[in-house]
Amino acid sequence: MTAIINAMVMTDDGSFKRTNVVFDDKILSIGEEISGGCEIIDANGGYLTPGLIDAHCHLGMVGDSQGAESDDGNEDSDPITPHLRAIDAINPFDRGFEEARTAGVTAVVTGPGSANPIGGQFAAIKTSGICVDDMIIKAPAAIKIALGENPKAVYGDKDEAPFTRMGTMALIREALFKAKDYATSIQNAEDGEKVDFDMKNDALLPLIKGEIPAKIHAHRADDICSALRLQKEFGIKITLEHCTDGEVIADILSEKNVPVMLGPTLTDRSKPELASLGFPIYKTLSEKGVSVAIITDHPEITIGNLRLMAQLAVKNGMDSNKALLAITTTAANNCGIGDNVGSIKTGLDADFALFDKHPLDFTADNIMTIINGKTVYEKKSAE
Repeated sequence: MTAIINAMVMTDDGSFKRTNVVFDDKILSIGEEISGGCEIIDANGGYLTPGLIDAHCHLGMVGDSQGAESDDGNEDSDPITPHLRAIDAINPFDRGFEEARTAGVTAVVTGPGSANPIGGQFAAIKTSGICVDDMIIKAPAAIKIALGENPKAVYGDKDEAPFTRMGTMALIREALFKAKDYATSIQNAEDGEKVDFDMKNDALLPLIKGEIPAKIHAHRADDICSALRLQKEFGIKITLEHCTDGEVIADILSEKNVPVMLGPTLTDRSKPELASLGFPIYKTLSEKGVSVAIITDHPEITIGNLRLMAQLAVKNGMDSNKALLAITTTAANNCGIGDNVGSIKTGLDADFALFDKHPLDFTADNIMTIINGKTVYEKKSAE
């Protein structure tokens, strides 16, 4: 067992309280007296948070400084590919994983890009490990769906469908209707009757059954509304990814109570649907009660800058406690992994980041990262 003592420990509301935490691979106790036999880590008044979580990125899918050979983010040979699995492409030896650990990011939800209307299966993984199979928190964690410019551009350039938003939505609907029929066929099959296996339909069953959400890439307000239409039409769970125009329909998002993953905001406005890109949306949506997670969309913003995104959100008016939750507890809950990670609670995984100052202080440094109870990064002392 290990005990972290003299720490300012993050609480459920994003504030801090000085206490102790005892753990092995799981969190065993909080605030109790330390018994003998514990290895002691003295935080010296440092700030202990749950390990930071990036709720939407492509870490391990698009190799850092490795070019096309290591770009496995988009299988743009077919617009409907729900059967593709992030875990078959993630490279745990990519440089980004080390940068994540250095920054205190202990878990990410990573997966295919937005070339296809249905792109494949995201996975929630830890940022430390040799084989991805040993890093998995949840896989599949979501099915990636993309609306708007990206699928149009990818397939329009090939003179293939979809050329329009209508075409994109039609292909998605067709796939979901087929998956629903497939699910019904399996359910109604009599004893011993075999339903012909269909890999794409089978991959969509967890979505149709409500076990995982659709992670829907949508920037423009009308695309966001189309995502909400899919949710209502098929009775599926969704999360809204990027949500750049969300400020325009903030009241609708608040009413629908759909989790939102905001970002990457510190980029150029490289296409028309990013025209309103900016940080004020963080304050607006969070004050409307929307469940906001802050993301990097790595490699759009590199994974080591997740905390910077939260700091900039606060600089632009977002409540600091909510911003910190947006890269820890809220991020985990939005992604359906809050029973494993994202909070400092008894029974959850022992994933922590220890900062020398409040983590949203621009001068704060991460001095230690712990995953599953093991120290995976420790800042070297100055000579």
